[in-house]
Amino acid sequence: MPKDTEHNNTYQAEPSRNKPTAEDIARPDDTPDHDAADHYPPDDSEVQATKTLKDEDLPKEISDEDKETIKKVAGDDNLSQAKSYASILVEQVIHAKETFERSLGSLFTSAFTAGFEIGISFFMILSAFALLSAVIPSEYALVLASLLYPVGFIIVVIGQSLLFTEQTSLLSLPVLNKIEPLQKLLRLWGIVIAGNIVGGCLFATLMIGLGLNMQLFGASDIDAYAEHILGFRWWVIFGSAVLAGWMMGIAAWLVTSARDTISRIVLVTLITGSIGFLGLHHSIVGNIEIFSALLYGNTVSLWRYLLFLIVVLAGNTVGGVVFVAILKNRAFLFEVERVKEQTDDKI
Repeated sequence: MPKDTEHNNTYQAEPSRNKPTAEDIARPDDTPDHDAADHYPPDDSEVQATKTLKDEDLPKEISDEDKETIKKVAGDDNLSQAKSYASILVEQVIHAKETFERSLGSLFTSAFTAGFEIGISFFMILSAFALLSAVIPSEYALVLASLLYPVGFIIVVIGQSLLFTEQTSLLSLPVLNKIEPLQKLLRLWGIVIAGNIVGGCLFATLMIGLGLNMQLFGASDIDAYAEHILGFRWWVIFGSAVLAGWMMGIAAWLVTSARDTISRIVLVTLITGSIGFLGLHHSIVGNIEIFSALLYGNTVSLWRYLLFLIVVLAGNTVGGVVFVAILKNRAFLFEVERVKEQTDDKI
Protein backbone atom coordinates (compact mmCIF):
# COMPACT_ATOMS: atom_id res chain seq x y z
CA MET A 1 0.00 0.00 0.00
CA PRO A 2 1.84 3.19 -1.07
CA LYS A 3 2.58 5.77 1.57
CA ASP A 4 3.97 9.29 1.33
CA THR A 5 7.73 9.79 1.73
CA GLU A 6 7.48 11.48 5.12
CA HIS A 7 5.56 8.56 6.61
CA ASN A 8 7.99 6.01 5.16
CA ASN A 9 10.96 7.82 6.64
CA THR A 10 9.28 7.99 10.02
CA TYR A 11 8.52 4.29 10.00
CA GLN A 12 12.04 3.31 8.95
CA ALA A 13 13.50 5.38 11.73
CA GLU A 14 11.81 3.32 14.43
CA PRO A 15 14.09 0.98 16.40
CA SER A 16 13.91 -2.59 15.21
CA ARG A 17 12.89 -3.84 18.64
CA ASN A 18 9.66 -1.83 18.32
CA LYS A 19 8.79 -3.14 14.89
CA PRO A 20 5.72 -5.32 15.42
CA THR A 21 4.73 -8.38 13.52
CA ALA A 22 1.68 -9.04 11.40
CA GLU A 23 0.85 -11.98 13.67
CA ASP A 24 -0.52 -9.63 16.36
CA ILE A 25 -3.96 -9.42 14.81
CA ALA A 26 -6.34 -7.71 17.20
CA ARG A 27 -5.85 -6.26 20.71
CA PRO A 28 -8.02 -3.21 21.44
CA ASP A 29 -6.25 0.11 21.90
CA ASP A 30 -7.38 2.32 24.76
CA THR A 31 -7.39 5.43 22.59
CA PRO A 32 -9.71 5.35 19.57
CA ASP A 33 -8.23 6.43 16.26
CA HIS A 34 -10.81 8.88 14.93
CA ASP A 35 -8.98 9.26 11.64
CA ALA A 36 -9.31 5.53 11.01
CA ALA A 37 -13.00 5.67 11.87
CA ASP A 38 -13.50 8.48 9.35
CA HIS A 39 -11.59 6.54 6.73
CA TYR A 40 -13.76 3.44 7.23
CA PRO A 41 -17.33 4.68 7.79
CA PRO A 42 -20.00 2.17 8.76
CA ASP A 43 -21.78 0.52 5.86
CA ASP A 44 -25.52 0.84 6.54
CA SER A 45 -26.33 -1.62 3.77
CA GLU A 46 -24.59 -4.50 5.54
CA VAL A 47 -23.72 -5.11 9.17
CA GLN A 48 -20.24 -6.54 8.85
CA ALA A 49 -17.43 -6.08 11.35
CA THR A 50 -14.64 -6.14 8.80
CA LYS A 51 -16.13 -3.24 6.84
CA THR A 52 -15.78 -0.95 9.87
CA LEU A 53 -12.48 -2.34 11.15
CA LYS A 54 -10.66 0.55 12.87
CA ASP A 55 -7.22 1.07 14.34
CA GLU A 56 -8.61 0.58 17.86
CA ASP A 57 -9.62 -2.95 16.87
CA LEU A 58 -5.97 -3.77 16.21
CA PRO A 59 -3.06 -4.16 18.65
CA LYS A 60 -1.48 -0.82 19.56
CA GLU A 61 1.97 -2.42 19.31
CA ILE A 62 1.78 -2.97 15.56
CA SER A 63 2.88 -0.38 13.04
CA ASP A 64 0.68 1.79 10.87
CA GLU A 65 1.91 -0.25 7.90
CA ASP A 66 0.66 -3.53 9.32
CA LYS A 67 -2.62 -1.97 10.44
CA GLU A 68 -3.32 -0.75 6.93
CA THR A 69 -2.33 -4.13 5.49
CA ILE A 70 -4.65 -6.07 7.79
CA LYS A 71 -7.54 -3.67 7.08
CA LYS A 72 -6.93 -3.99 3.36
CA VAL A 73 -6.89 -7.80 3.48
CA ALA A 74 -9.93 -8.03 5.77
CA GLY A 75 -11.98 -5.37 4.01
CA ASP A 76 -11.47 -6.70 0.51
CA ASP A 77 -15.06 -7.84 0.26
CA ASN A 78 -17.83 -7.47 -2.31
CA LEU A 79 -21.54 -8.07 -1.78
CA SER A 80 -21.82 -9.61 -5.23
CA GLN A 81 -19.19 -12.23 -4.38
CA ALA A 82 -18.51 -14.67 -1.57
CA LYS A 83 -16.93 -13.18 1.54
CA SER A 84 -13.16 -13.05 1.37
CA TYR A 85 -11.10 -15.52 3.38
CA ALA A 86 -9.59 -12.78 5.51
CA SER A 87 -12.88 -11.01 6.20
CA ILE A 88 -14.34 -14.25 7.59
CA LEU A 89 -11.39 -14.80 9.90
CA VAL A 90 -11.24 -11.22 11.18
CA GLU A 91 -15.02 -11.25 11.70
CA GLN A 92 -14.66 -14.41 13.78
CA VAL A 93 -11.83 -12.86 15.82
CA ILE A 94 -13.95 -9.80 16.59
CA HIS A 95 -16.95 -11.93 17.56
CA ALA A 96 -14.71 -14.08 19.76
CA LYS A 97 -13.42 -10.96 21.51
CA GLU A 98 -17.01 -9.97 22.24
CA THR A 99 -17.61 -13.40 23.78
CA PHE A 100 -14.56 -12.99 26.02
CA GLU A 101 -16.01 -9.70 27.29
CA ARG A 102 -19.39 -11.20 28.31
CA SER A 103 -20.17 -11.76 31.98
CA LEU A 104 -19.82 -15.24 33.46
CA GLY A 105 -23.56 -15.40 34.14
CA SER A 106 -24.36 -14.52 30.54
CA LEU A 107 -21.93 -17.14 29.22
CA PHE A 108 -23.27 -19.91 31.45
CA THR A 109 -26.91 -19.08 30.68
CA SER A 110 -26.28 -19.10 26.93
CA ALA A 111 -24.33 -22.37 27.19
CA PHE A 112 -27.04 -23.93 29.38
CA THR A 113 -29.64 -22.94 26.79
CA ALA A 114 -27.59 -24.53 24.01
CA GLY A 115 -27.19 -27.75 26.00
CA PHE A 116 -30.93 -27.93 26.57
CA GLU A 117 -31.88 -27.04 22.98
CA ILE A 118 -29.46 -29.48 21.36
CA GLY A 119 -31.35 -32.29 23.12
CA ILE A 120 -34.22 -31.80 20.67
CA SER A 121 -32.10 -33.61 18.08
CA PHE A 122 -31.76 -36.69 20.27
CA PHE A 123 -35.41 -36.64 21.30
CA MET A 124 -36.53 -36.69 17.66
CA ILE A 125 -33.89 -39.24 16.61
CA LEU A 126 -34.85 -41.60 19.44
CA SER A 127 -38.55 -41.28 18.65
CA ALA A 128 -37.95 -41.95 14.95
CA PHE A 129 -35.61 -44.85 15.74
CA ALA A 130 -38.21 -46.52 17.98
CA LEU A 131 -40.88 -46.12 15.33
CA LEU A 132 -38.76 -47.31 12.41
CA SER A 133 -37.07 -50.22 14.17
CA ALA A 134 -40.49 -51.84 14.58
CA VAL A 135 -40.85 -52.17 10.80
CA ILE A 136 -37.30 -52.27 9.36
CA PRO A 137 -33.93 -53.63 10.55
CA SER A 138 -32.40 -51.52 13.33
CA GLU A 139 -29.29 -50.59 11.31
CA TYR A 140 -31.47 -48.97 8.67
CA ALA A 141 -33.66 -47.38 11.32
CA LEU A 142 -30.54 -45.75 12.82
CA VAL A 143 -29.48 -44.29 9.47
CA LEU A 144 -32.91 -42.89 8.66
CA ALA A 145 -33.40 -41.48 12.17
CA SER A 146 -30.01 -39.75 11.98
CA LEU A 147 -31.41 -37.48 9.25
CA LEU A 148 -33.10 -35.55 12.09
CA TYR A 149 -29.73 -34.82 13.71
CA PRO A 150 -29.47 -31.20 12.41
CA VAL A 151 -32.71 -29.97 14.05
CA GLY A 152 -31.20 -29.05 17.41
CA PHE A 153 -28.08 -27.59 15.79
CA ILE A 154 -30.16 -25.29 13.61
CA ILE A 155 -31.98 -24.02 16.70
CA VAL A 156 -28.70 -23.44 18.55
CA VAL A 157 -26.67 -21.89 15.72
CA ILE A 158 -29.38 -19.60 14.33
CA GLY A 159 -30.40 -18.69 17.90
CA GLN A 160 -26.73 -17.89 18.65
CA SER A 161 -26.50 -19.88 21.88
CA LEU A 162 -23.02 -20.98 22.98
CA LEU A 163 -22.29 -24.56 21.92
CA PHE A 164 -18.83 -25.85 22.83
CA THR A 165 -17.99 -27.67 19.61
CA GLU A 166 -19.16 -24.83 17.39
CA GLN A 167 -17.33 -22.22 19.48
CA THR A 168 -14.11 -24.19 20.08
CA SER A 169 -12.20 -22.93 17.06
CA LEU A 170 -13.75 -19.46 17.15
CA LEU A 171 -12.83 -18.81 20.79
CA SER A 172 -9.24 -19.97 20.32
CA LEU A 173 -8.50 -17.35 17.64
CA PRO A 174 -7.84 -14.43 20.04
CA VAL A 175 -5.39 -16.66 21.95
CA LEU A 176 -3.63 -17.75 18.77
CA ASN A 177 -3.22 -14.07 17.87
CA LYS A 178 -1.99 -13.16 21.37
CA ILE A 179 -5.01 -11.01 22.18
CA GLU A 180 -6.27 -13.04 25.14
CA PRO A 181 -4.31 -15.26 27.58
CA LEU A 182 -4.62 -19.04 27.46
CA GLN A 183 -5.93 -19.26 31.03
CA LYS A 184 -8.85 -17.01 30.11
CA LEU A 185 -9.70 -19.28 27.19
CA LEU A 186 -9.57 -22.37 29.41
CA ARG A 187 -11.88 -20.69 31.92
CA LEU A 188 -14.27 -19.73 29.13
CA TRP A 189 -14.25 -23.26 27.74
CA GLY A 190 -14.93 -24.58 31.22
CA ILE A 191 -17.98 -22.35 31.61
CA VAL A 192 -19.36 -23.27 28.19
CA ILE A 193 -18.77 -27.01 28.70
CA ALA A 194 -20.35 -26.89 32.17
CA GLY A 195 -23.39 -25.02 30.85
CA ASN A 196 -23.79 -27.39 27.89
CA ILE A 197 -23.50 -30.49 30.07
CA VAL A 198 -25.83 -29.26 32.82
CA GLY A 199 -28.42 -28.19 30.22
CA GLY A 200 -28.11 -31.53 28.42
CA CYS A 201 -28.41 -33.57 31.62
CA LEU A 202 -31.51 -31.61 32.63
CA PHE A 203 -33.02 -32.22 29.18
CA ALA A 204 -32.29 -35.93 29.50
CA THR A 205 -33.84 -36.06 32.97
CA LEU A 206 -37.02 -34.23 32.03
CA MET A 207 -37.69 -34.75 28.34
CA ILE A 208 -36.44 -38.30 27.86
CA GLY A 209 -38.46 -39.25 30.93
CA LEU A 210 -41.44 -37.52 29.32
CA GLY A 211 -40.91 -39.44 26.10
CA LEU A 212 -40.87 -42.72 28.02
CA ASN A 213 -44.18 -41.88 29.67
CA MET A 214 -45.63 -40.83 26.32
CA GLN A 215 -44.50 -44.21 24.97
CA LEU A 216 -42.61 -42.57 22.09
CA PHE A 217 -39.75 -44.96 22.85
CA GLY A 218 -38.74 -47.48 25.48
CA ALA A 219 -35.73 -48.18 27.71
CA SER A 220 -34.57 -50.83 25.22
CA ASP A 221 -34.44 -48.17 22.48
CA ILE A 222 -32.33 -45.93 24.72
CA ASP A 223 -29.93 -48.81 25.46
CA ALA A 224 -29.70 -49.77 21.79
CA TYR A 225 -28.86 -46.24 20.75
CA ALA A 226 -26.30 -45.86 23.57
CA GLU A 227 -24.53 -49.06 22.50
CA HIS A 228 -24.50 -47.73 18.95
CA ILE A 229 -22.49 -44.78 20.34
CA LEU A 230 -20.31 -46.66 22.85
CA GLY A 231 -19.62 -49.85 20.92
CA PHE A 232 -16.06 -48.90 19.91
CA ARG A 233 -12.60 -48.87 21.50
CA TRP A 234 -11.59 -45.58 23.13
CA TRP A 235 -9.10 -44.58 20.43
CA VAL A 236 -11.75 -45.08 17.74
CA ILE A 237 -14.15 -42.85 19.68
CA PHE A 238 -11.36 -40.26 20.05
CA GLY A 239 -10.60 -40.28 16.31
CA SER A 240 -14.30 -40.01 15.50
CA ALA A 241 -14.58 -37.07 17.91
CA VAL A 242 -11.61 -35.35 16.22
CA LEU A 243 -13.35 -35.61 12.86
CA ALA A 244 -16.63 -34.35 14.37
CA GLY A 245 -14.82 -31.39 15.97
CA TRP A 246 -13.16 -30.60 12.66
CA MET A 247 -16.51 -30.66 10.87
CA MET A 248 -18.13 -28.46 13.54
CA GLY A 249 -15.28 -25.97 13.14
CA ILE A 250 -15.89 -26.00 9.40
CA ALA A 251 -19.59 -25.40 10.10
CA ALA A 252 -18.75 -22.34 12.21
CA TRP A 253 -16.52 -21.05 9.41
CA LEU A 254 -19.16 -21.61 6.73
CA VAL A 255 -21.91 -20.01 8.82
CA THR A 256 -19.76 -16.86 9.11
CA SER A 257 -19.18 -16.91 5.35
CA ALA A 258 -22.94 -16.99 4.62
CA ARG A 259 -24.77 -13.70 4.05
CA ASP A 260 -28.34 -14.79 4.89
CA THR A 261 -30.20 -17.04 7.32
CA ILE A 262 -31.41 -19.53 4.70
CA SER A 263 -27.84 -20.19 3.58
CA ARG A 264 -26.78 -20.73 7.18
CA ILE A 265 -29.58 -23.21 7.79
CA VAL A 266 -28.59 -25.15 4.67
CA LEU A 267 -24.92 -25.22 5.69
CA VAL A 268 -25.66 -26.32 9.25
CA THR A 269 -27.99 -29.03 7.93
CA LEU A 270 -25.38 -30.38 5.52
CA ILE A 271 -22.52 -30.48 8.02
CA THR A 272 -24.36 -31.74 11.10
CA GLY A 273 -26.45 -34.10 8.98
CA SER A 274 -23.20 -35.65 7.77
CA ILE A 275 -22.01 -36.03 11.38
CA GLY A 276 -25.24 -37.80 12.29
CA PHE A 277 -25.26 -40.00 9.18
CA LEU A 278 -21.67 -41.13 9.79
CA GLY A 279 -22.32 -41.72 13.48
CA LEU A 280 -19.46 -39.44 14.56
CA HIS A 281 -19.10 -38.59 18.23
CA HIS A 282 -20.23 -35.14 19.33
CA SER A 283 -19.56 -34.38 22.99
CA ILE A 284 -22.66 -32.33 23.82
CA VAL A 285 -25.20 -34.46 21.97
CA GLY A 286 -23.33 -37.57 23.12
CA ASN A 287 -23.62 -36.39 26.72
CA ILE A 288 -27.41 -36.46 26.41
CA GLU A 289 -27.42 -39.80 24.60
CA ILE A 290 -25.29 -41.60 27.19
CA PHE A 291 -26.65 -39.80 30.26
CA SER A 292 -30.16 -40.84 29.19
CA ALA A 293 -28.99 -44.46 29.14
CA LEU A 294 -27.38 -43.98 32.54
CA LEU A 295 -30.68 -42.73 33.99
CA TYR A 296 -33.26 -44.85 32.19
CA GLY A 297 -31.36 -47.73 30.59
CA ASN A 298 -29.68 -50.86 31.92
CA THR A 299 -26.27 -51.05 30.22
CA VAL A 300 -24.37 -47.82 31.00
CA SER A 301 -22.45 -47.28 34.25
CA LEU A 302 -21.31 -43.95 35.72
CA TRP A 303 -17.67 -44.76 34.96
CA ARG A 304 -18.47 -45.62 31.35
CA TYR A 305 -20.38 -42.36 30.96
CA LEU A 306 -17.57 -40.21 32.45
CA LEU A 307 -14.84 -41.91 30.41
CA PHE A 308 -16.83 -41.42 27.21
CA LEU A 309 -17.40 -37.74 27.99
CA ILE A 310 -13.70 -37.05 28.66
CA VAL A 311 -12.51 -38.81 25.49
CA VAL A 312 -15.06 -37.11 23.23
CA LEU A 313 -14.48 -33.64 24.69
CA ALA A 314 -10.74 -34.04 24.09
CA GLY A 315 -11.29 -35.25 20.52
CA ASN A 316 -13.73 -32.46 19.64
CA THR A 317 -11.29 -29.87 21.01
CA VAL A 318 -8.34 -31.21 19.01
CA GLY A 319 -10.41 -31.33 15.82
CA GLY A 320 -11.75 -27.79 16.18
CA VAL A 321 -8.54 -26.07 17.27
CA VAL A 322 -5.85 -27.88 15.24
CA PHE A 323 -7.63 -28.56 11.97
CA VAL A 324 -9.64 -25.34 11.74
CA ALA A 325 -8.38 -22.47 13.88
CA ILE A 326 -4.62 -23.00 13.60
CA LEU A 327 -4.53 -23.85 9.90
CA LYS A 328 -6.93 -21.12 8.81
CA ASN A 329 -5.21 -18.57 11.04
CA ARG A 330 -1.83 -19.40 9.48
CA ALA A 331 -3.31 -19.08 6.01
CA PHE A 332 -4.54 -15.58 6.94
CA LEU A 333 -1.07 -14.56 8.13
CA PHE A 334 0.42 -15.78 4.85
CA GLU A 335 -2.13 -13.60 3.03
CA VAL A 336 -1.07 -10.58 5.12
CA GLU A 337 2.57 -11.17 4.24
CA ARG A 338 1.68 -11.52 0.54
CA VAL A 339 -0.11 -8.16 0.51
CA LYS A 340 2.84 -6.54 2.30
CA GLU A 341 5.24 -7.89 -0.30
CA GLN A 342 3.05 -6.55 -3.12
CA THR A 343 2.91 -3.18 -1.36
CA ASP A 344 6.70 -3.05 -0.99
CA ASP A 345 7.10 -3.76 -4.70
CA LYS A 346 4.92 -0.75 -5.56
CA ILE A 347 6.83 1.69 -3.35
